[in-house]
Amino acid sequence: MIYNEIKLELEKLNIEYKLNERLDKHTSFKIGGECKILIIPKNKEELKNIIKIQKQVEDKNNIKVRRLIIGNGSNMLVEDSGFDGIVILLNSEYAHMELVDENTIYATSGTSLMRLCKLARDNSLSGLEFAYGIPATVGGAIYMNAGAYDGEMKNVLVKTCHIDKNGEEGFFEGDDMKLSYRHSVYTNSDLCITGGYFKLQKADKDQINEKMQDLMNRRKTKQPLEYPSAGSTFKRPPNAFAAKLIEDCGLKGKSVGGAQVSEKHSGFIINKGNATCEDVKNLIEYVKEEVYKKSGIQLECEVKIIK
Repeated sequence: MIYNEIKLELEKLNIEYKLNERLDKHTSFKIGGECKILIIPKNKEELKNIIKIQKQVEDKNNIKVRRLIIGNGSNMLVEDSGFDGIVILLNSEYAHMELVDENTIYATSGTSLMRLCKLARDNSLSGLEFAYGIPATVGGAIYMNAGAYDGEMKNVLVKTCHIDKNGEEGFFEGDDMKLSYRHSVYTNSDLCITGGYFKLQKADKDQINEKMQDLMNRRKTKQPLEYPSAGSTFKRPPNAFAAKLIEDCGLKGKSVGGAQVSEKHSGFIINKGNATCEDVKNLIEYVKEEVYKKSGIQLECEVKIIK
């Protein structure tokens, strides 16, 4: 069996893994079945070796092995049946930050945005305040060009690093990163992001902190952070706001099984209690249909559904 081959190769290199791991433990929605094998690299060399092992097994058996890379799992919804493949978990085990020069920070993909924002503040560097409170890792934020409160990664990200399907390192800079609304060159690619460089501006530390705390308070006040979710469920439609469109349809509090349109912020679908992936998907479709019927606007799901 191919997963046994992968397991044996990982053991040779002393790389941590878990078999048949439930993904509801690793996603912010707290939803998702088992994956075949979850692998937890501690550094870039281990990550490169994991990708090389995958290719080696694929070539030997003339088969394609599915791969999913996750950080905080904060913008995804995993099927109840799980994921038939390997999952690489890039979290606090794969976290490192450093000042490259007086205005630039390098952070690995497993670093939380919270930690990155605090390091910037502590060094009187402004530009990342918008990201304080986004429940993502650097890798996930780069992958989807994460943004909030009129800011986005595009404004501060100057270079990204990755590993390709052959285990070789590469990078993108400037326009080659193809950063646009909730999109990057990495979106739907087989490249594995390893880190990014953030160019910031010198500013007063107290003012930076004040803005960070203000945005965090706004999140706590307006967003249903007390429930599992994947953040904003829908992308912002042109010249409109998804939450207002949903609210205008009278859908606040609408439930399907354990999934609910948040009564606090209608742009969020939350796991009110034991929601399944099907509950959430059915509610998403219902909301899209109702909004389209009333407004003629087709909402687009921002959450990545993992099958």
